[in-house]
This record gives sequence, C-alpha cells and structure tokens, in this order.
Amino acid sequence: MAFKVACAQFAPLKAEVEKNLDKICEIVLQAHHEGVDLILLPEASTSGYFLEGGVLESSLTSTQLLAAIWKRVSKDIDRALDIVLGFYENNDGTLFNSAAYIELSPEGPRLVGVYRKFFLPTYGVFDEERFVSRGRDLGIFETRLGKVAILICEDVWHGLLPTLCAVNGAQLILVPAASPGRGFAGLDVENHDRYRRLFRGISEEHGVFCASAQLCGFEGGKGFIGGSMVVDPFGKVMVEGPVAEEYMLLAEIDPYLVAISRAQSPLLSDLQSAWEDIRRLVARSEF
Repeated sequence: MAFKVACAQFAPLKAEVEKNLDKICEIVLQAHHEGVDLILLPEASTSGYFLEGGVLESSLTSTQLLAAIWKRVSKDIDRALDIVLGFYENNDGTLFNSAAYIELSPEGPRLVGVYRKFFLPTYGVFDEERFVSRGRDLGIFETRLGKVAILICEDVWHGLLPTLCAVNGAQLILVPAASPGRGFAGLDVENHDRYRRLFRGISEEHGVFCASAQLCGFEGGKGFIGGSMVVDPFGKVMVEGPVAEEYMLLAEIDPYLVAISRAQSPLLSDLQSAWEDIRRLVARSEF
C-alpha cells in the first residue's frame, strides 16, 4: 500500500527545547492536515546540533519526548500518523544522538523504537564522541507502513550500514541529518551533492527508498545545508528541498516499486546468497 511521506527541514533554536517542541508539533500538525502518513524531521531537532557540553541540559528520555509531543498534538490527531525525529537522548545518564520512531493515533502515542547514531564524527568542526556515546545496534523497525530503517547523518556515509539495513529487510531508509555546508567553489554545495550521490547509489544498489531531512539555519556561524530529498528504488531523485531555508517536501512511497526494482536489478539477492561467505571474509579481516 502506497503512503505519503513528508521531510521537514527547519532551523531549531539552540538549546530551546520547549520552543523547538512547539515548532516541531506545528509542523507535525501541518503534515497531518495535508494527509501525510509519515513525517521525518532532522537530526537534533529538539535542541539544535552544536551543543557540545550543553547536551545534558537539552537531553530528553524517550518517555519525556513521547509525552511532550502527545501533550501538544493529542486534540488534533484523528487518524494515524508516524513521526521520526532526532533528539539528544538521556538513557539512565548515558547520552546519545538518537532518533525516535513514534506512532500517533486517536488511541494515543506509541514509541516504536529509538535508534542511536553509530558513527560519531570527530574531525573538522565535529567533536561528537566527546559528548555522546555511540550506538551499537541497527535501527530497523517493523511499523504499520512496513519495515523501516533509520540512519543518522554520517551513518549513511559508510556503505556498510545501509547494506546491513537492506539485507535485514528494510524497504525505506530514513536519514535525519545535520550537515554544515562545506565546499562552495562550484555550482552546488559539495556535501549536499555528496548526499545526493550517496542516496542515489544506496537506492539503486539495494532497491530501497531513501528519505532525508536536514537541519537548516545557523549555529555559531555554521550554516546547515537543507536540501532534504526522497530517492526512489531506481536511484532517481523524486523531490528535493531548497538549500538553506525551511521547507517541507512531500512524496509518495509505493513499496511495490521496491519489488520491481529488485527484480530488474537483483543485486540485493546476489548479496544475500553470498552472505555466509561475506561473514567469513569479515571474520578473517584484520584492522
């Protein structure tokens, strides 16, 4: 069954969690009124990204996040709506850069699961691993819309994780991200172009939909790129948001196209048939 997805890029206020939750829920209700089934919001949506030592003060437990969203939207939810959004998570005192998958319905909210960012960048303007812990599990969830995977920002720059998501049955990979603009010499922002190439390659190789939602705006003089997008299982960009401004883009996800793309280009089935040999080679590899 096809469904409608929205990717909302916006500029949160740094460390203003309550105000950001207000804005997030306004966006969620806008998507709800437009018939959206799943809305994706960026990495660190509730607080902004560059908090460094302020992560603890802006962190939430998943229970707190669920309650805060439901408090703001419960009166207006008259049908099912799924939300995926990034937040700094406090899990019994351990901090993570996480993304929650939440299902809303007139019966109430349900936390489907939480994914914790696996690859934490520590180069250039980034120093994540000083302030949050690394996740250790794949973010693959059985949802009412099918099997969905979540990766956060740099996770998608490493080809192994999208591959593992596809091998484990994901048909849609959701990528909340917060990527400061880098490389302005050409006609396009270099890291934005890199994301486009990454998503097209992942989708075409594995026969999956990819959807991203990027932060925009400025934090400490660093500008986030925006340019969210949805790519179909044939590697074609379906929709793409503007660079550096708030925007909500819409696309239809038809899981039947996943089956068609994998039949036409059975690279994933080839990979699955060779999986035991790949595991053997990995076990023998030395780093």
